[in-house]
Amino acid sequence: MRVVHIVTAFPRHDGDVITPWLGRVLLKLREEGVDTSVLAPSYRGGGSAEWRGVPVHRFRYAPSRFETLTHDETVPDRLRHSPYYTALLPSYMLGGLVAAINIARVRPDVVHVHWPVPNALFGSVGKMAMSGDAALVSSYYSVELKWLEHRLPWLLPCLRWSIECADEVTAISTATAASVGAYTNRPVRIIPFAAGVDTVQPISEAGKPVRTSHMPEKNVLLGEGELESGTEVLFVGRLVERKGVEVLVRAISKLREHRDVRLTIVGEGPWAPQIREAILAEGVEDAVFMVGKVKTNDLSRIYEKANVFVLPAVVDAKGDTEGLGVVLIEALRAGVPVVGSNIGGIPDIVVHGETGWLVPSGHVEALANTIEEVLTSPSEVLRRVRKGRERIDERFSLTGVVAALIDCYESALTKVRSPR
Repeated sequence: MRVVHIVTAFPRHDGDVITPWLGRVLLKLREEGVDTSVLAPSYRGGGSAEWRGVPVHRFRYAPSRFETLTHDETVPDRLRHSPYYTALLPSYMLGGLVAAINIARVRPDVVHVHWPVPNALFGSVGKMAMSGDAALVSSYYSVELKWLEHRLPWLLPCLRWSIECADEVTAISTATAASVGAYTNRPVRIIPFAAGVDTVQPISEAGKPVRTSHMPEKNVLLGEGELESGTEVLFVGRLVERKGVEVLVRAISKLREHRDVRLTIVGEGPWAPQIREAILAEGVEDAVFMVGKVKTNDLSRIYEKANVFVLPAVVDAKGDTEGLGVVLIEALRAGVPVVGSNIGGIPDIVVHGETGWLVPSGHVEALANTIEEVLTSPSEVLRRVRKGRERIDERFSLTGVVAALIDCYESALTKVRSPR
């Protein structure tokens, strides 16, 4: 089976932080015998033509210095922060359409469209270029839905069309599937492939994950006594508005009234200045550390020190929030208890009272109280981390995600090629 993935962003080189989860899934698909390639926009005139053996076809849409509409930020964020990027949209669409027509030369069995607004148009044109012989699969992530609903409602008919023209439709989480379902009566498959991870190892009775080549030794308990007075809270992720990091900064300020607690913020992004402003406003410069981008080995050590991981997601100005919250899975893999906002796709991972703790989005006091509960409940931490890791194996393993994708492709091909 030959599958072409049409995407808005794909790693520009080995080690790129852009959509690493998609790269992992594509590599696993190739291991399972699926001939996989990618169609993506160029970035500043370039980007590798191959990523770890996966062919990448990059289309040009502007002089190299201006080809920054994608990759560094989502397209909606780019347009919101710098409206002049709107001028690139016509050439972007033209470049994508020409590239989609050239898909016919690859002769794929399946065209898999990610972020179908506007990529569904490219996928449909590519399918027509092959006289409709290929199957079309569309996968939704939430950001494109919320962008249209809040900013461009007059384009909602295009959204409906993107759903109806696909042979199979998938969504990254239960919440996103419900959003897609509001525009169609068609079944929507939930395939959380942005979360595909290797199988995790069990936690021992002593509260330590088994050491493996990809997971550091980590104490989820600090013995039978009290937790250490200096307690480490961790956030990892791209610094954008929907992550809600300022809410976490305020919660740390509240906790500092009675506890020696520290927060480490790992990641980069356009929202960093607003986070720094919140740190200064709360007067917690000595307790909150923004360390930027870190190497994989350094991140492992940071997870090893953490006592609780927090994803305080909010709804941003364009109506978007976390489509899933993959970092929560990474934290649980490392044996760290997780706290997340009860919003978007986060409840697919964090089941309150079972695999972690959920709090109302944007509620500073509730977040502070919940972090305090985690830090003073070692036995409950161990129980929920164990349950969380079991849930990862059941619902988010890379093997399971890829199997679900292959089943989706086969179903789409059956619809296209079966006699009518």
